[in-house]
Amino acid sequence: MSVAETLDIGIAGPLIGIVQFGNNASIEFNLQTYQNSRDLKSAIEKIPQKGGLSNVGRALSHTIGSFFSSEQGNRGGAPNVVVVLVDGWPTDKVGETARLARESGINIFFITVEGADQNERQNMVENDFVDKSVCRTTGYFAINVPSWFQLQHVVAPLVRRVCDTERLVCSKTCLNSADIGFVVDGSSSVGTDNFRTVLQFVANISREFEISDTATRVGVVQYTYDQRLEFGFGEHNTREAVSSAVKNIRYWSGGTSTGEAITYASKHLFSKSKPNKRKLMIVITDGRSYDDVRTPALAAHRNGVIAYAIGIAWAATDELEYIATDPDKDHSFFVDEFDSLYQFVPRIVRNICQEFNSQPHN
Repeated sequence: MSVAETLDIGIAGPLIGIVQFGNNASIEFNLQTYQNSRDLKSAIEKIPQKGGLSNVGRALSHTIGSFFSSEQGNRGGAPNVVVVLVDGWPTDKVGETARLARESGINIFFITVEGADQNERQNMVENDFVDKSVCRTTGYFAINVPSWFQLQHVVAPLVRRVCDTERLVCSKTCLNSADIGFVVDGSSSVGTDNFRTVLQFVANISREFEISDTATRVGVVQYTYDQRLEFGFGEHNTREAVSSAVKNIRYWSGGTSTGEAITYASKHLFSKSKPNKRKLMIVITDGRSYDDVRTPALAAHRNGVIAYAIGIAWAATDELEYIATDPDKDHSFFVDEFDSLYQFVPRIVRNICQEFNSQPHN
């Protein structure tokens, strides 16, 4: 209630809803029910205690599934924050559900009151439940209160942290919410030195994103007449690991079947993409394909893949436009020489972010 009084509740400011949990969880009221602090305070005072266990994992699952929908008052562009207040410790597991919450762009704060002592810790389902739950394990997202009598002391620091949007690092951004699949031409016309330049280009784009198992993930397919999955989404979960894996890709050499490569990437990369991730495919080729690219590209588009086409030297501009998501000017690029690829890194990343920011998202 004190948090609600401190915040300037309203359409232009923060909105608050409450989920109470015990054995199960239920929404007491949603984000759009009360739009001023006075009415919100009155509603909080009338909430009856549920009783039962402390099934935090079940409560988080319920919250992910329904609380932050537009029907419940979510405004899309505003950060999503969950403050979990638990007496002692959870009576169910929270780790996996909390991971799904973070992947959905939810910033979890955890307030524990009267935590377990050494004798009680053996009864806990997960000893490290706070670290498994919060957005980052830096201490910023977790507050321990020795007793209920001291709960009032955390109101001011909690409000400051929740309102500091720059530090709500689990919020979805264009840099932490994608599965990016690179489809790289390894045909004979590319050559060993130029292939290394292409790999550097892939690494440079990847480094612009926040790479982790819950943020942006990267995968690479190399193709000639055949296709090879160099590594899939989630195999390398830091910028350094992705850069190293890209650097170690061996040049293949052969023909150019870009259409089959797009189909292969759809099946072996993007079929493994997570539902709450944007699917970005970046095709890099230096020549005209020996097969049809239009049909595979349309199939990928229909499956929600946003495609970028990067053509070099002898690449066919008509094929690049078939591959690219509309509008072509934002998703299709051509450069005369391999050594000029680096110039497109900022533009491609900027276009990815502008497109993300123009779309509604939780």
